[in-house]
Amino acid sequence: MCGLVGIGLHRGQPTEAELLAMAQTLSHRGPDDAHARVRGNLGLAFRRLSIIDLEGGRQPLENETGDVILVGNGEIYNFRELREELKRGGHRFKTQSDMEVLIHLYEERGEAFVEDLVGMFAFAILDYRPVAGTEPSQPKVLLGRDRLGIKPLYYAETPSGLFWASEPKAILQRGELAREMRPEALLDYLVSGYVGGPLAAWSGMNRLEPGHLLRWQPGGRAQSWRYWDLPLEQLRGECEPEEILEWLDRVVVDRMVADVPLGAFLSGGIDSTAVVTSMARSQADPVVCCSVGFNERSHNELEHARATAERLSAKLHTEILEADPALALETLPWFYDEPLADPSTVPTYLVSRMAREHVTVALSGDGGDETFAGYRRYVHDVAENRLRRSLGSPGRSIARSLGKIYPQMDWAPRFLRGRTFLTNIGDDPAQAYWRSVCQQEPSAIKSLLHGDLLQRLGDYDPSANFREHYARPTVDDSLYRAQYADFHTYLPDQILTKVDRASMAVSLEVRVPILDHRFVERFANLPAASKVRSGRGKHALREALRSRLPSSVLDGQKRGFDTPLAAWIRGPLKATIGDALQTLPAEWFQRELLQERLQQHQSGRRDHARLLWSLFVLEQWRRRHAVSGLSA
Repeated sequence: MCGLVGIGLHRGQPTEAELLAMAQTLSHRGPDDAHARVRGNLGLAFRRLSIIDLEGGRQPLENETGDVILVGNGEIYNFRELREELKRGGHRFKTQSDMEVLIHLYEERGEAFVEDLVGMFAFAILDYRPVAGTEPSQPKVLLGRDRLGIKPLYYAETPSGLFWASEPKAILQRGELAREMRPEALLDYLVSGYVGGPLAAWSGMNRLEPGHLLRWQPGGRAQSWRYWDLPLEQLRGECEPEEILEWLDRVVVDRMVADVPLGAFLSGGIDSTAVVTSMARSQADPVVCCSVGFNERSHNELEHARATAERLSAKLHTEILEADPALALETLPWFYDEPLADPSTVPTYLVSRMAREHVTVALSGDGGDETFAGYRRYVHDVAENRLRRSLGSPGRSIARSLGKIYPQMDWAPRFLRGRTFLTNIGDDPAQAYWRSVCQQEPSAIKSLLHGDLLQRLGDYDPSANFREHYARPTVDDSLYRAQYADFHTYLPDQILTKVDRASMAVSLEVRVPILDHRFVERFANLPAASKVRSGRGKHALREALRSRLPSSVLDGQKRGFDTPLAAWIRGPLKATIGDALQTLPAEWFQRELLQERLQQHQSGRRDHARLLWSLFVLEQWRRRHAVSGLSA
């Protein structure tokens, strides 16, 4: 697990000093080593966290003739099989590194080589080989990112050329881009809690989307395209429980290859417990597990984690967390180059920091909710779509009208909060599901923005990227459409971004077995009845695991690494958040309305915890990265 940067200039030559200065901003991703390579208009640099071939796996790597050069972040889990096949074809290897396989496989298959890879990765290849029919030959840059978006990769095209890196801070270090936020990104963030899609939060910067490649040559423009996608046209049939277990064991074992200590996160929920159980079945030594909890019992799953560890004879490390303003004020804003409002960034960082004291690699259960429809919103979506169909057009119209006049009662018990439900029933399925994913209504956010900013935003629709993904599958199954959209938005841009930045902040590699693309391809498109049944998600996975996990895990309430956010804001973070709201730019917000929301929350009259936390995170990010304003 590492950090990579690169420069491609239309004219002139980058220097190793420039590249290493960019890479230095990623030292947390790779504390063990740093190297740069320049040739002609192109250059690469790399920060390494040594996992496989500790002595010989230094990057950049090159082929036998030195005209294909690579840096790669992540792990290739089938590198041994690929390596043997390539050796039989005459390729000579200089290291035992998994990433060297990419160079020789690229020589064999060209840009289609990525289809053979099983793993999580982001890479940059410089190809200087002459191309028949062109004189003089222009070198080529090829960037790539893994299918599910586990590893990040950003890039920016400027008049000078192309710049790329694992994190935005490395690109910003060069100073060619203004430190400005896109106005649309501000609205996206406050509505969804994160900035997603092909455009980064920073003006002029892009993220290479999951399952995409990008090609660039000096004097030209970047071209990107999708090389992989989830099934679009049909659902598969039912599967046997044994098939799920066999594949689960296989993908877990694939991720247990390392030349450094390896363990796992254990939350007490189904997914992490299933991963740890598969680990325990495949090794004789006790599995090293790490888990965190809170003093608030409603947010504490340590009891379940301890029971699992005892049952599996695992070695469990635990920690009780307290609200830590310094963490949110000083530490996390640096590592999150784009604002991310998920409060579980705090426990994710802390469990990563604790795990790093014991292991260098940790397996995680992320991806189970998206693959097997485990989120409660999936269950609600299935019920809403069933009711929407039964009501017909007249009934939906009535529900929509009632939703407009129903009072907003977020202070009331959940069963009395009918406004969102009625609005969803009256809306189309895509918009209704998107609303369930968002943390704030766009209209509520816009009411807080400065009038000039509203004019600049015009009719910008923060749901457009989500709706585009929701519409891509042609199957007549709203649940799968919702999952598909989450796989392309919420999962890579919020969940996996959170885990990558928090773990890399402490130089910990996190592997996610359930997001093996082969596993996802086999089980994400199961029929809806195999995933949601009797008002619960993950039906197929629960049934498969009944022979391995106790009912206390299988039938327990999902919490994960949740945080007692409302209590934190009314308690230890009260003064800190109040101060942050006072310094948010007046040209962005109507600050008197922000203070009104804070007072309502502190008095207990309304629950604005998510909004206040989002504003707090935004201000700390703005300060830490010296954001100069919003782009024109």
